[in-house]
Amino acid sequence: MDTVTGNVLVADAGSASFHLAVVDERDRVLATRDADEPPNEDAGRLIKEFLADAPAVEGCGHRIVHGGPDIAAPTVVNDRVRARLGAVSALAPLHMPPALAALDAARQVLPGMPQVACPDTAFHHALPEPARTYALPRELTRRHGLRRYGFHGLSYAHALRRTAALLGRPPSDLQLLITHLGGGCSACAVRGGRSVDTTMGMTPAEGLPMSSRSGTVDPGMLLWLQAETSMEPERLSEVLTRESGLLGLSGTSGDTRDLVRSRAASDADAALALDTFTLGVRRGIAAVAASLDHVDALVFTGEIGEDQPEVREAVAAGLGVLGIEGGLASAHPGEPSIVSRPGAAVPVIVVPTGEITQIARETRACLHTRH
Repeated sequence: MDTVTGNVLVADAGSASFHLAVVDERDRVLATRDADEPPNEDAGRLIKEFLADAPAVEGCGHRIVHGGPDIAAPTVVNDRVRARLGAVSALAPLHMPPALAALDAARQVLPGMPQVACPDTAFHHALPEPARTYALPRELTRRHGLRRYGFHGLSYAHALRRTAALLGRPPSDLQLLITHLGGGCSACAVRGGRSVDTTMGMTPAEGLPMSSRSGTVDPGMLLWLQAETSMEPERLSEVLTRESGLLGLSGTSGDTRDLVRSRAASDADAALALDTFTLGVRRGIAAVAASLDHVDALVFTGEIGEDQPEVREAVAAGLGVLGIEGGLASAHPGEPSIVSRPGAAVPVIVVPTGEITQIARETRACLHTRH
């Protein structure tokens, strides 16, 4: 089968969840199933059970967090592509193993169906060279392929498309600051329909503070910590990715909803966690703004960006230097919406998370191009 015009199965495997959906050609989600654990040896059974009661599908798209240097666009998976994805699995150790487990299961239980890998890194693949380059010795970066890849690309592509439609302007005519705030968090500058800067780097560990990830910290401090405590790299990785961020700061939760409630109950650690987080988001947004000529809009997406008005307000209110104002509407919009006051110099927009429909779109486009 070379082209898909009908329904697409979407497999979105996270580090702690597994989402399945059937999406039609009009971006309508016809059926869903969510599991509160990553794919494992039962992934094939879950897929078969889901499809037994779901509308028929003609292709399957997979969210792949890291495409590495070779998979720079949505790509039909064969053994060669699968091997290349496996080779970069260590660059996103929380996300790649479950995603590849889901991919392997789908290839096994649906052997005649095209499987498409949709990398989160694809949206950033053409970052300008200065934006993707680390200030390290050239010999080292060239030998090991060290570069900023960027992530959350599926979310950014969806947010760009929906923002352009809301503003009635083509994506190529917009300069946007977009921040994806969820379990993982990042910011991106988009100019002319392309990513021109982003806060995440070679791995999803760089950039903003996150739910349980530290984001960027002083590398000298990490070297000092290893020398002073004899901490093994594996343990340090665990601390940075699973025990830091909002969870580490508060000591209680990595969920902003919990922390907003705790702050209202005079929990000083929760208040500091939220303040540190929102300052980190503002820093990241301001940093990538340096790659734009002007700002047409600030866009929030991701679960926190969509559902946490307190975070949106704290971020926007602290970006006056960019002409962005606070005083945002506190609604939880179900559709892309402007939440800033009428006439604001820089509109603030909320776009509900749309990776599922974006994966379906990219899968369908990939198979159409192949045909």
